[in-house]
This record gives sequence, structure tokens and C-alpha cells, in this order.
Amino acid sequence: MTSLLFTKVLEKASRSGNPKFGSMELRDFLRDKALAATSRNINPKRMIGTKKSKANVVSVAMPGKLVCYFYDAKHKATLPYFDRFPVGFVIDIGKDYNLFLNLHYLPPIFRARLLDAMYDLLNNQKYDSTTKLKMSYKVLKAAAKFKYFKPCIKKHLHSRIQSQMVEIDVKEWDYVTFLPLSRFSGANQRKVWDDSIKIINKQ
Repeated sequence: MTSLLFTKVLEKASRSGNPKFGSMELRDFLRDKALAATSRNINPKRMIGTKKSKANVVSVAMPGKLVCYFYDAKHKATLPYFDRFPVGFVIDIGKDYNLFLNLHYLPPIFRARLLDAMYDLLNNQKYDSTTKLKMSYKVLKAAAKFKYFKPCIKKHLHSRIQSQMVEIDVKEWDYVTFLPLSRFSGANQRKVWDDSIKIINKQ
């Protein structure tokens, strides 16, 4: 499970003298370790686990929390591409969908800038189960520092979620969001990132 992987990385961080959660030094350390991982060692199925696993499975995604799941787009036949394993934040919940911010649509440098900006939206500094982002589409759209969010916004139908939904502990955000977990169908990662950069630059 990711928690086990994260524990090993965190132990290395502790030995190297990195400070507490929330510090920029620790964020950078965790992101570097995640980017250095290989997709061969990090399998999305390990993130989701099984019904008997200790993954933090939730039946309903809470806005402001980081979650992941397998997804099968309803209109995949006409979409240029989509991510079969989105990892990101729930912005809002509709009757039959999640408004989702999938960080996989951004290259690492833009992903880091957006995530750093969104940390200003934390409801507290406890870094525990009560911690979440106080955000909405309106908030993201209003501030220039969130400009990287636009290509990441997706509407995910509840009926098209193909697995358990796993909520990621806030202490793992900076590690999990930079792991090579994207599974794009219809285009390679470079194409997706290039398109996202064009969207951002047009704003």
C-alpha cells in the first residue's frame, strides 16, 4: 500500500533532518522522491487495494480531500484522451457526479505551483483527518495564483467510477500527487501536458 511506501520515504526524510509537515523543505523532499519513483514499482492497483486492505476507502468523496479511483469515461469514443486513474481533489459533488481537479493533467512544475497555492486554502494546520481544502470553482477562478487549475477540471460521473474510492491522508499529498500514476487513454502524457500548457497560456 502507498502508506507503507510513504512511511519508508518519511523515515528517510527524518534521517536527513527535514522539518515538520507543511514546510517547503519537506514538500520538496517528498515530491523529489515521488518523481524519482518508476511506474514499474508504483502500481495504481496497490493504491486502491482490495476490500480486505487497509486503504482509506470512502463511499462518498468529501470536497477538499485528495482521492483516487479507476475511471471509465462515458464518452471515451469521442474524447481525445482521458485519465483512467485520476488523482486529485474533489471540488464539488452533484447528484450524479464529482467536479474533480485531476493533477495528472499538469507537468510537475505547474503541479507544484498549483498545489503550493492551494495550501493557502487549508482549513487548519493540524495535518490530520480534519484537514481539507476550503475551495470552490469560484475561488480557483478568482485568483491568478490558481491559474494552472483550468485544464485539470473534469466532471466524473459516479456511475463510471470502476473501483473503490480511496482518500489520501493529507500527510501524503505531496508524495502521492507526484507519483507516476496517470494512465492516459488516447494520448501519451507529453501530448496531454502540451495541451494543458496551451490552455494555461491562453488565459
